[in-house]
Amino acid sequence: MTQEKWGEIRQRLLKTVGQNNYKTWIEPIAPGNVEGGIATLHVPTNFFGNYVSQNFSDLILHEINAEGIVASRLNFALDPKGAVAAEPVAAKATQKAVAKEQPARQEVTTTAPLDPRFSFDNFVVGKPNELAHAAARRVAEGGPVTFNPLFLYGGVGLGKTHLMHAIAQELKQRKPEMNVLYLSAEQFMYRFVQALRDRKMMDFKELFRSVDVLMVDDVQFIAGKDSTQEEFFHTFNALVDQHKQIIISADRAPTDIKDLEERVQSRLQCGLVVDLHPTDYELRLGILQSKLEVQQKTYPGLVVADGVLEFLAHRITANVRVLEGALTRLFAFASLVGREIDMDLTQDCLVDVLRSNERKITVEEIQRKVSEHFNIRLSDMIGPKRLRSYARPRQIAMYLCKQLTTRSLPEIGRRFGGRDHTTVMHGVRRIEELKQSDGQIAEDLELLGRALKN
Repeated sequence: MTQEKWGEIRQRLLKTVGQNNYKTWIEPIAPGNVEGGIATLHVPTNFFGNYVSQNFSDLILHEINAEGIVASRLNFALDPKGAVAAEPVAAKATQKAVAKEQPARQEVTTTAPLDPRFSFDNFVVGKPNELAHAAARRVAEGGPVTFNPLFLYGGVGLGKTHLMHAIAQELKQRKPEMNVLYLSAEQFMYRFVQALRDRKMMDFKELFRSVDVLMVDDVQFIAGKDSTQEEFFHTFNALVDQHKQIIISADRAPTDIKDLEERVQSRLQCGLVVDLHPTDYELRLGILQSKLEVQQKTYPGLVVADGVLEFLAHRITANVRVLEGALTRLFAFASLVGREIDMDLTQDCLVDVLRSNERKITVEEIQRKVSEHFNIRLSDMIGPKRLRSYARPRQIAMYLCKQLTTRSLPEIGRRFGGRDHTTVMHGVRRIEELKQSDGQIAEDLELLGRALKN
């Protein structure tokens, strides 16, 4: 394919894809040969070729055929000449920059502003996150690198980003002379692609390999993106060799990130890998109590009735963001209608949140928990034995199945050794009576209910 024909094709593509897409993804392409119905196009990187293939190949193929060139398929090949030619230019530019007087070092370089609410002071610590918090505190001191990288992972709303922001802000206060770079993995990839497009890879390498601390959020984003993974791997190695601190976050452990190269997985596991576990009841209650103080400053005079925070901590278990959002909504709603935040208002205001956070508890789960609680075999509790040591736990399990599941009495009876629904009904009524008169039964029900809901 001649340069002249490719020039005509490019002009038509410009009108179709627009100026920005043309500048980024079409202009860097160079034409190649057309053989056996396959049109070869030269691209700067494999990543670039994959992106163009996925997003523009049909359009390019259509325009090639419109130019009178017979082709049924595109082949994207690396352009070694273009890549080699770009290096000396970038290298000279970098040498000139180094030769000049170095500018004052920045305190913290970020691609997005740090949230002042995400500080260590505002982070509520409990058993599920105490190790992650301690490790984050250690690296935030800015001392000698003790574990590299620090890899924080966990589900949505468990505090990963909070700790990342807290580390960056603490370093800014403690070590203002340190060069700290904080960004998301998506922003890392964007800068990498931009450097490839503008032929400024030496500048890119200089930026990322001259930092004292590199912080990358949501690293799972680069999985499956081969060229970005390769550059991240080399950046990682360069910083580790210089004993610079790296802090990474992700939504899962390195070995569980699909399409992440084995060598990258291995590198990410060579430091301290810390899991932020789902919150437990005590931690959720602590978070609510902490946020309550903030809300009461915003809405002075609003009263929260006893039991509301405990109710929310029991019922909303998905993640901390949903929990905090529920409390914010409650205060705003109560302020608008001029009412106390009691249980009725809470259930009316948060009906959708409470419904979406209902965890489906199974009969089997209840049976297992009850048998463990009373230290009896599951087969004995479900079986025909009528000894009091088995019959009372059996009735408690039936009662909990009636209260915590949507199963009918006949269905529950079938799960308890094929018992009749009247037997289940009798057991449920008996436990309801004992709950009022027997303190130990009431305590057992409270403990089991809490364990099943968390």
